[in-house]
Amino acid sequence: MFQLLLACVIAAVIIAVVRWQQNQRGADSPTQPSWQFPAQLDPADFAAASGQWLVVVFTSSTCSTCADVAEKAKVLASPAVSVTTVDYLEHVELHERYGIDAVPTAVIADESGVVRRGFIGPVTATDLWAGLAEVRDSGSAGSPENCSPSE
Repeated sequence: MFQLLLACVIAAVIIAVVRWQQNQRGADSPTQPSWQFPAQLDPADFAAASGQWLVVVFTSSTCSTCADVAEKAKVLASPAVSVTTVDYLEHVELHERYGIDAVPTAVIADESGVVRRGFIGPVTATDLWAGLAEVRDSGSAGSPENCSPSE
């Protein structure tokens, strides 16, 4: 009987120590956000959507990098490419509708609104131009058949 009582006391002590350690450790670290750009846009949401391609830059007037990305995107405008900047403070509803949680976010969508390329954070003018060129000439960049050495 004494051995059974001793075993129960030892088990209770072990359980108490384990629970105490779990409480001391605290909560697990939070996971890091995985920002994503939207997969689909409604071209009707963007007044300037008139070309075959739509470039939308989601920004915030409180973001210094956003203005730079928006200026770089404006250069892409042409009869075939509409460029729109959507500032958070002016168009909260669009940021929320498309789940924009990081700015700047730049996306390139086709005339149906399907996003073909996106960038989150600072982006170079070269990357924007290359992204647009890639989607306009689908598969031109990165396709093995187009990476063979010149003869």
